[in-house]
Amino acid sequence: MKLVATALLAASVSALATASHAENLSIQTSFNAGDFSTQYLTENWLPKIEKMTDGRVTITLTPNGSVVPSRETPEAVAAGVLDGDFTSVNYFAGLEPAYAIMGDLISGYDTPEQMIGFCKDGGGEAMMQKAADAVTGGEVKVVACGPYSREALPARVPIRTFEDLQGKKIRSPEGLAAAVFEAAGASPVSIPFSEVFGALEKGIVDAADASAYVNNDATGLHDVAPYPLYPGIHSMPSMQFTINKAKWDALSEADQKALRDWWYKAMYAMAAEVNKKDKELAERDAAGGKIEVIDWAQEDRDKLREVARKQWEAYAEKSDLAKEALDVNIKYMTEIGLFKN
Repeated sequence: MKLVATALLAASVSALATASHAENLSIQTSFNAGDFSTQYLTENWLPKIEKMTDGRVTITLTPNGSVVPSRETPEAVAAGVLDGDFTSVNYFAGLEPAYAIMGDLISGYDTPEQMIGFCKDGGGEAMMQKAADAVTGGEVKVVACGPYSREALPARVPIRTFEDLQGKKIRSPEGLAAAVFEAAGASPVSIPFSEVFGALEKGIVDAADASAYVNNDATGLHDVAPYPLYPGIHSMPSMQFTINKAKWDALSEADQKALRDWWYKAMYAMAAEVNKKDKELAERDAAGGKIEVIDWAQEDRDKLREVARKQWEAYAEKSDLAKEALDVNIKYMTEIGLFKN
C-alpha cells in the first residue's frame, strides 16, 4: 500500500508541475467574437492542443482588435505584446506587397484545400516567413498558413459566364481584387463593407465582393442579390498562424510539431465544415425557387484565372519579395494542374 501511495503522490506532484509550467499562448485573431470561425475553433479545437501537448501548451484566442488593430499584429507579436496571431495577411499588404500575393491570389486556387496544401507542402510557409522577416527583423515565427473558405459572390443580376462580367458594377476592395475585376471588363466600385446591402438593394452595384455563402445568407444579402455565384470565382483570403520567436524557441521540438499539426488539422476541418454549411444553404436556396445559385463552368473559371494572372504579374513588380511569392505560387499551381506547363 505504501508503494501505491508513493506512486500516486509522485504522479500528483508530476501533474501539478506540468500544470504550473504550462505555456498559455495569447493569440489574437482577425475573427470577431461572434463569428462562426471563433466559436468553431474555441469549442472544437482549443481543447485538442492541450491534449496533443499533454497539457504543456494551451491557447487563448482573443477577437479582432482586442489588443491591437489587425494590421499591427506582426509588430505586436515581434515585441511580445502578443504571443502570436491568427490573422488574414491581407491586412499587411501595406507593409510588404508580397502579403497581397500570399494573402489572396484573386481567382487563383479553386478550393481552400489546394491553397492550404501550398502553404503546408508547396513552399507557402517559407515564403510567408520571408515576408514576416522583412517586416519584423526575424522576431516572428510563421508556424502555418492557409485559408478556410472561398467567398461567394452575391449578385442582383445573373452573371452566368465570364463574358457576363462585361460592364457589371462590382463592389470590390481596392488593390488586386479591383484590378482583376476591371481587367475582366467589370467596373469595380469601392464602398465600405457596411454599405454592401444598401448598394445592392438600390442597384448602385450589380454584385459584391462580400463573404462566404453562409455569412452572406446570415446578413440577408440574398434577399437583394438573388443570383449568388457559388462556389465563388474570386476571393479566398489566407490566414497566418505566428508565434513570437523567443516563445517559439522556448518550446520543445515535440510541442512545436504539435502546434503546426494542430493548426493544419483545424484548418482542414474548418474548411470542410464551412463548405458543408455553404453547400447545404446553396442547395436549400436552389430548391426554393426564389434564388438562382450560379456555378460557373470550369471553362469560365479558367478564363478569369488567365486574366487575373496578368494582374498578379503586374502587382508582383512592386517588390522583389512579391515577385518571389508569385513565382512560388505559380510553380505549385502548375504542379497541381491549375496551369499548363
